[in-house]
Amino acid sequence: MAREAGVSRATVSFVLNNTQHQKITEATRRRVLTAAEKLGYAPSAAARTLRYGRSDVVLGLLPDWPLGYAAGQLVQELTLAFANRNLTFVVHSGIRGARSLSEIWKAITPAAVLSFEPFSDSDATAMRAAGIEVIVALYDDKGPGSDENITSANAIGAAQARHLAASHRRLGYAYPDDERVAVFAGPRADGVRKACAELGLPEPDVRTVPLTADAAADAVRSWLAADPQVTGICAFNDDVAMSVLAGLRRLGLEAPRDMAVIGVDDSPAAAVSSPPLTSVVQDLPGIAELYANSVRAALDGAPATSNQVEPRIRLEVRESA
Repeated sequence: MAREAGVSRATVSFVLNNTQHQKITEATRRRVLTAAEKLGYAPSAAARTLRYGRSDVVLGLLPDWPLGYAAGQLVQELTLAFANRNLTFVVHSGIRGARSLSEIWKAITPAAVLSFEPFSDSDATAMRAAGIEVIVALYDDKGPGSDENITSANAIGAAQARHLAASHRRLGYAYPDDERVAVFAGPRADGVRKACAELGLPEPDVRTVPLTADAAADAVRSWLAADPQVTGICAFNDDVAMSVLAGLRRLGLEAPRDMAVIGVDDSPAAAVSSPPLTSVVQDLPGIAELYANSVRAALDGAPATSNQVEPRIRLEVRESA
């Protein structure tokens, strides 16, 4: 490769290992990278681990979440964010029957572990003893930040409620029937409750809505029969919101004339649902940047920067609400 690029072997090593404090021109760096691509060079992960004592892998531990649109998008954004920091993001799902955490991290020897749920003190202690940075990114009522406008479960529910409160005096919350997402659904419902209390509205009517038209129609009947009547629905996500829309159609009703509905995630199907669905949009790239910055800072032995831009949410307003 050195011959192909017309440089010394040391220069090739400096470029490919991104060695700091070396005076290598951009033109030389490009020649080395072009030669590496031409020759099909791929660095040895095992050799890198032996040399530096750790790999460039960040192990992402996902709970047993259904891997729907939002989770899939977050994994993609995290993959890109870590790649931009010369790190490789590898995901392991905590689905029942999967290999244990200790088996996974010992096999991969990651530089860091980014977990979206707590794990035992013994696992954390063992990983730290092995030189692995451990970062737990919990989804709770505070989310990645503390301001209520920042992407968080409470803020999402509050944004839904505030949008509907302009035209509706009683709101409902369409709760999912999958307990695996309770870590998101509960705080979002709490956000709706908090906003309703602040706006002087009655307590929201929370009902579980399965993803079937008949079950959703039962929930719609109950909301319309409530006293006071529920005419605005904050749904856990777009899937549950579209189930409510299907329930309305099953009863010969329409949104937003008979009941307004708002979802979360702005999935591709939201724009083509009947009617097109209003949805809360999360700044998933911003969330990924926050987590990647935290991991990179931990690996560099530096404190996470406090002046980074926090991700925020917005509404994609369509015809359903």
